[in-house]
Amino acid sequence: MTAAAAAVIARLTRLGQTVATAESLTGGLIGTLLTDVPGASVAYRGGLIVYATELKAELAGVPAEILDRDGAVAASTAGELARGAARRCGATWGISTTGVAGPDRQEGQPVGTVFVGLARADEVVEVRRLSLDGRRSEIRDQSAQQALTLLLDHLLDPAH
Repeated sequence: MTAAAAAVIARLTRLGQTVATAESLTGGLIGTLLTDVPGASVAYRGGLIVYATELKAELAGVPAEILDRDGAVAASTAGELARGAARRCGATWGISTTGVAGPDRQEGQPVGTVFVGLARADEVVEVRRLSLDGRRSEIRDQSAQQALTLLLDHLLDPAH
């Protein structure tokens, strides 16, 4: 259990809100971090592991034209993945990851290029582009932590 995951679950529970995930390069890691927190079932609805590009459309509802135009590793795709997670899982919030953990470039993007997305209900709230260093496992771990941090930043903002 990480401090960020525990803080996310605690804050969501306090607010009576929920989160769902749509994960590509992290392959379920965010969901694992969240469900490691005791009592997570109150706030974590579930998630979609959409590693294959076509599943980003089929399961998360990313429009095919976005995938065709921008690719799987793009800010627009991360935003739509987050929207799809919230919508498909009936959650207040959706968080997503898509990117390149290595060892090779993908769609012209270098290893370490990651996009984390955040949506509330049916609206994309924010997408952050990350440039991460390290081994594949380190990039995946950092991506999951950054996605949780993105959500926590919005949960702690008094405007929410």
